[in-house]
Formats: sequence, C-alpha cells, structure tokens
Amino acid sequence: MKIGYVLDDTLDTPDGVQQYVLTLGAWMTVQGHDVHYLVGQTTRTDIPGIHSISRNMKVRFNGNRMSMPLPVSKESIRELLHSEQFDILHVQMPYSPFMAHQVMLSSPDSTAVIATFHIAPHSGFVKYATRGLALWTSKSVRRIDKAFSVSSAAADFARQTYKIQTDILPNVVEIGKFADALPFDNPSKKFTILFLGRLVPRKGCQLLLQSLVLLKTKNPDISFRVIICGRGPLEAQLKAYVISHGLSDEVTFAGFVTETDKARYFKTADLAVFPSSGGESFGIVLIEAMAAGNPVVLGADNPGYASVLAPYPDLLFEVGNAEGLAGKLQVYITSNGVRSKASAWQREYVPRFDVAVVGSQLLEVYAEVRSGRPDSLGESS
Repeated sequence: MKIGYVLDDTLDTPDGVQQYVLTLGAWMTVQGHDVHYLVGQTTRTDIPGIHSISRNMKVRFNGNRMSMPLPVSKESIRELLHSEQFDILHVQMPYSPFMAHQVMLSSPDSTAVIATFHIAPHSGFVKYATRGLALWTSKSVRRIDKAFSVSSAAADFARQTYKIQTDILPNVVEIGKFADALPFDNPSKKFTILFLGRLVPRKGCQLLLQSLVLLKTKNPDISFRVIICGRGPLEAQLKAYVISHGLSDEVTFAGFVTETDKARYFKTADLAVFPSSGGESFGIVLIEAMAAGNPVVLGADNPGYASVLAPYPDLLFEVGNAEGLAGKLQVYITSNGVRSKASAWQREYVPRFDVAVVGSQLLEVYAEVRSGRPDSLGESS
C-alpha cells in the first residue's frame, strides 16, 4: 500500500506524536509499504518521503510547544494527492483547518482515511478550544473511515470534543532499540534515578527535587544519584534549587539528549520518575523506559499515565504530592523485592506496545477500510 502519515506539526522535533508517526512509518517501510509523511514545515532530510506542505508558526497549546501550519494552497495539495494516489492517509488528531483538514477534503474517494487522536486536556481552555476546532473541521471529520485514540483518556476527550467514538490502539515503541541499548558507566555504583522531559512546570521536575529534599531529610544515610535529562525555561531555577537545598552531590543535569542517548539513559537507571501534573494523553516515555528493561517506572496519577500504569497501581503517586513521591522513592530504593516484583510485571506488560504488535493490527485495519473504497478508476477494490 501507499501510506501517507499526515501531521500538521514539524518532524524536526522529537515529541510524542512525531515519534508515533516515525516509528510506525519506519516499520511499515520495512514491511514493504510505500510510506510518505505529509507534514508541516520540516527541514530534516534524513527520512525519505517527506512532503513539507506548509510554513508553520510556533505556538503553545495544552502545556506543550508545537508548531501550527499557516494557510496552504489548496491547488498544491490537490496536485500532491493526484500525483501520489495514496491508498491510506493516516491523520493525527486534533488537526488544523489549514493543512490536514484541506488534505482530507481534497483526497480522492479511492483513498481511505484513518485518524488517531492523541491528546488529553491540561486546562478548561483546551477543552473549549478543541471543541471549537472540532466544529471548524467537522466536514473533514466525516471523511474519516476509522478513528483510534492512544488511550482511554484521549478517547474520552475525543468523545467530549469531536463527538466521535474511537477504538483504543496505544502508542508504539520499537522495543528492541531500548532493550538493546548500552548503559552509561556508573563508576560510583550509586542507585540511579532518572527524570526525562522538558523543564517546564507541567512535567514536574520541581516536584521531584522537592521529594528528594524530603527523602534526604527523613533518610540521611540513603545513597542515590539523580540524572535530569531535558532543557526548558525552568532550567536555571531548578539548578539554583539544587544548590540551595544541598542536592549538588546527588543531582546532575544532562541537558537535551538524543534519541540514542535517551535509550542509554533509560538503560542506566534503576528508577525512572515522571511527575507530570497533567495534559498527558498516554505517556510514551513510560513505555520507552519499561522497554529498556532496567528501570522501574513511577508516574504521577494523571489520566494519561494512569491509563498505562493502572494495571499496577503501586507505580502511581498522587499528582503534586512531594511527600507521597518521597515515600515511593524510599520504598523502591531500599527494597529489592518490591523492585523485582514491579520489574517482572513490566517485562510481561510492555511487549503489547511494540510497533510490530500494534503495526500488525493497523495493517489489518488499513486493508479493511481500503477494501471499502473504490479504486482510482471508480471500480470497487
């Protein structure tokens, strides 16, 4: 099949939706399919099949930084679609009225349209804004043959805003990439805690640091080190907090890390901690950390992370509760038995998110919806 993955945002950043698209696309290519990426303004040239359709502007939405397409020539979109004759367009939702909306409306009847809904709300404003977007793009929504959400939290939000029912098909991870990663050296042999995420309030690094202060106060003899991976506007403030609260011997800031090094850091950690306050529809980093096979994953009990960790609720801690997180840290640092039990569950649980598993399910859906569409000559397939 010829498959076009449609994303209004750029592929120049390594955020969750981009990883979903690229991981699926790479796997589909290995299976022999002709994969293309119809995306917003993108400069990278290391991936074949990129069609950078729009100019984009940077915006903040739902606690994230992203880029939004500016209006695109309908004629250029029609020319692209006529030239490529896609069997499948797989659109990432929510989407802009200026690009993906136009792509869907311009696609021929022979092209089947799949959609995946990716977000959960971080605020009331996001709910109203997404509902407005749904009304604006309602005509193209009717063009969707089959819709999925990456989690129950995303499915609930899709139903509330777009008034559509979606099946749940989770985010994907190339498990082998993380399982086979080489850990970094740990000369001190200290227990290693890892935080990976943007240094913005929503991601909760400040909460982790507060919990470490409490942990040290109550357990002065406990030994550990913490690696913080990521950059963001809070970086200077967080570094100052580390110094002023006596954490300099324990906490290291690694800065921005590549995808290769991300897998290596996960492989190095004993605990991976994700204290996000909300706005998470799934939490692909939880699955990536589990896929590495080494760290036990602790996540804040927001709807997206809970959709992943609910089968093992002891791995969840209350959103915004530094004392509760400190208690979890103490247990998982000091008890080999508790860690071993959690690790065993993670090893059994994580394969269902492998791209080969989810991709195979998607291929069945692609074939099914494509068979219901007329071919390019107007005959049934």
